[in-house]
Amino acid sequence: MNLDQERQAIRDELESLRASGARRQELSLHACKRLFFDLGIRPSMAAVRDLTQTGSASDIPKDIDHFWERIRTVSRVKVGAGAIPKALEDRAGELLGALFEEAVVHARSTLDSEREEIRAQITVADQRAREAEIRRDVSEEAIKRSELRAEAAWERVRALETELSSATTHGTAHQEGLQATVRRLDGENETLRQRLDTEQATNAALRDRIDALHVELRQSTEHYAQQIKDAVAEAERRVKPMLVELDSLRSMAATYQSGVRDASRKEFEFIQQLAAAKARGDRLDAQLREQSDEVDVLTKEVATLRGQQDIDPAVANLLCSLVEAGRLTNDELAMIGTAADGHVTLPLRCPKCEEGEPELSQVDHRFELQCPECDHSSGPGESRLEAVSRFLSSGSIAASA
Repeated sequence: MNLDQERQAIRDELESLRASGARRQELSLHACKRLFFDLGIRPSMAAVRDLTQTGSASDIPKDIDHFWERIRTVSRVKVGAGAIPKALEDRAGELLGALFEEAVVHARSTLDSEREEIRAQITVADQRAREAEIRRDVSEEAIKRSELRAEAAWERVRALETELSSATTHGTAHQEGLQATVRRLDGENETLRQRLDTEQATNAALRDRIDALHVELRQSTEHYAQQIKDAVAEAERRVKPMLVELDSLRSMAATYQSGVRDASRKEFEFIQQLAAAKARGDRLDAQLREQSDEVDVLTKEVATLRGQQDIDPAVANLLCSLVEAGRLTNDELAMIGTAADGHVTLPLRCPKCEEGEPELSQVDHRFELQCPECDHSSGPGESRLEAVSRFLSSGSIAASA
């Protein structure tokens, strides 16, 4: 273990003694023992003071002298305790006395040198103390200036706190107003969001309705175009005066088909203009209904012309008058068949209730005339003439009954 480690171990021991309540003299004596016996170093005031870190310039030399006194006392006891001859004892005493004198002389010279060293240290310490006092005065002046600045800063802080309190009050009022505005805007935003959802749902429903109308319009257009084409083909063979009207219908159908294609291309524009698209759809529906009515009229006229081509109108009128009078039997009606159906005129009123308008239906090439008001029926017949005859005769029988 080197010297520094030994000194550190001594300091640790002294700290342990100090913690257990040892006094300054005990600490100094322990340091002297360790220096003299373990390290072989003559105890000095500087060495002891360095280890103990306590004691003044007058106390530590007293402790060192007390250590040497104890050493001398122990030495005399040991010398006097043995069975040593008188001459050797005297010689040993003289030797120890000489050693003691030499030690005292050496101790005094060391003490003088240590005193000079201590005086130099005291001078340096006094110089440092004066410098410390100067620095203290400077520090006090700086502290006073700092206190003045701190006081001014505190005044500024109090003023700022007052302003902050006022600003906080105004800020609280503004914040409450802002929160009220935010709540109002949130409510309006929620209302607008609900209205937007409603409008989007309405737009989606309208878009679906427009799509359905487009599909229905396309199907109706194709259906009516096919019907018009068939009617035109039939009318060209039999009804020359109607060709102009049929050409007009064909042109209108082509126009509608072109409009449908334009509507498909402009679907996005129609979505943005829902009201206009709906109005246009209504107009197209009205026009389609008119065309349907016209096609129905043309179909009826074509059927009428087809039925009237094989019998003389006078004969047909005679047969109808005989039927209305009830003068034809079932066998006669069966012989006539459908030859005069093209000239048969349906009765305008039901002979039973006299309010309903009879309706003619055809199922499996059999004709039946029925009143929608009173459900009066002719029953199924082989021709329109037979159905009218049965309807009128049943009505007459019911009336007479």
